Amino acid sequence: MQLGIAVPQTDIGGDPRAIGEFAVAAESAGYQHLATYDHVLGANVASRPDWEGPYTSSDSFHDAFVLFGYLAAVTDTIELSTHVLVLPQRQTALVAKQAASVDVLSGGRLRLGVGVGWNAVEYTGLGEDFSTRGARCSEQAVVLKALWTEPHVSFSGRWHEIPDAGINPLPIQRPIPLWFGGAGERFMRRTAEHGDGWITLYHQPGNQARADFELLRDYAEERGRGRSDIGIDVWVSMGDSSSSNWREEVAAWRDLGVSHVTLNTAFGVAHHRRIDGTSLDHHIDAARRYIDAVKDLL
Repeated sequence: MQLGIAVPQTDIGGDPRAIGEFAVAAESAGYQHLATYDHVLGANVASRPDWEGPYTSSDSFHDAFVLFGYLAAVTDTIELSTHVLVLPQRQTALVAKQAASVDVLSGGRLRLGVGVGWNAVEYTGLGEDFSTRGARCSEQAVVLKALWTEPHVSFSGRWHEIPDAGINPLPIQRPIPLWFGGAGERFMRRTAEHGDGWITLYHQPGNQARADFELLRDYAEERGRGRSDIGIDVWVSMGDSSSSNWREEVAAWRDLGVSHVTLNTAFGVAHHRRIDGTSLDHHIDAARRYIDAVKDLL
């Protein structure tokens, strides 16, 4: 089981020195992947008094691909993973190109986690249709894999037309691992057909997680894939719990066959509880304490 950590971007902001220092500290501590999440536009809540989304224009988000280009230069071995990139609000060929560039510049260290998102404001601002995002995401997965593996692609679909063209350079990983973040039956079927893994946020170890993981594996078998072909990445948090609680949770995820665990120190939603502090030093200290407590269980 692989342990990673999310960049606490909403706490430490856009300072490149702070982000770089956090990434280097995570790699040095032994984390195996570094996750970042994605928003292009933030809504101005002053004009939306009924806003209920978790992020607004006051929250700092670097572009994921630009950020990973920077982090590729200041780290050596840690995997770079989007958790998740909102794929249907973007042009697919451009995503393929950007992802391939990151993969080449990082020496083959990109894992692309994608999702359909929840923020209609972003879709409007980027000129894409919010209502068809799920169906388009499935077609996008096909196009991405073709562009990552073939020098020239001819594709004609409902939303994509590629007239015998390709990207150059191709990525080192052919194809780049494509993971999906989300929930629900349609999402799990999409993951089973097109994905290398599932990034889940809301699960806790227990019977519901076991049932959902087995259902995903059933869907994979229906598609002619092996039950172990699809990885599972779960988020964990520290909150005000103890190291014994962290160990118990990691051991439970291991027993459920989870392949990746991602610590988020700055996230508080559902059962997740963030750490008390918000500074870079608070997050680096928390990261070191967590991995020291659980590393023998991985």
